[in-house]
Amino acid sequence: MSVNFQSLYVLASGGERAFEQLNTISNNIANVNTPGFKKILLKEMSQKIPDNPGQSKELFIFPRFEDTPVVLSQGSIRKTDNPLDLAINGDGFFKVKVGNKSILTRNGHFHIDKDGYLVDTNYNYILDKQDKKIKLDPTKDITILENGDIYQEGNLVASLNILNFYSVKPIGSSYYTPNGNPKDANFKVLQGFLENSNVNPIKSMVELINAQRRMEMYGTMMRSLDSLQQKSNEIGKA
Repeated sequence: MSVNFQSLYVLASGGERAFEQLNTISNNIANVNTPGFKKILLKEMSQKIPDNPGQSKELFIFPRFEDTPVVLSQGSIRKTDNPLDLAINGDGFFKVKVGNKSILTRNGHFHIDKDGYLVDTNYNYILDKQDKKIKLDPTKDITILENGDIYQEGNLVASLNILNFYSVKPIGSSYYTPNGNPKDANFKVLQGFLENSNVNPIKSMVELINAQRRMEMYGTMMRSLDSLQQKSNEIGKA
């Protein structure tokens, strides 16, 4: 394979990574006002592939993202005074039932559906420690303690299932799935509050501008390489 093709391959790969970076940062910014949303981080590395198996000589060196971890740092807490708005101050996620599956969320903007069950903004059921749906009486006051216990008229109705993991994978709409082993959760459930996204909008806008410039740079270099190749072909035919 010629050096020109190798250069084109490296630039195309870099452009693809820049496009991925642009999409990830754009998604972070789009969710800056989504309660409980966690920023996605891109860890970049250089991937090297030998030109022949068993040889140490390296032909291709191109950028890749080693991982796209979810940043689990605490978002700021804001008061809403809505008794069904819940914020987790500390570790863990609310357990939510979606169809036949259970997933995780930090978005505690809950309400009671027409059947009396506690649900999230997408009408998915919030689960208790027995993995059961939580049924409440909307006509009675609701008190939720810091440990997640839910009371109505002095009676314990249910206990929120708060789970914590070393890492999670995003699946969209501020939902996550476990990635790794569970661990102990040190938390307080705050009633009448919501956790804001942990995305820093100013820093993310700077990252977005840099990603756009990076993508433009790769595009410019690819066009220049193509132009140089054409001129080289013309000289070779002369």
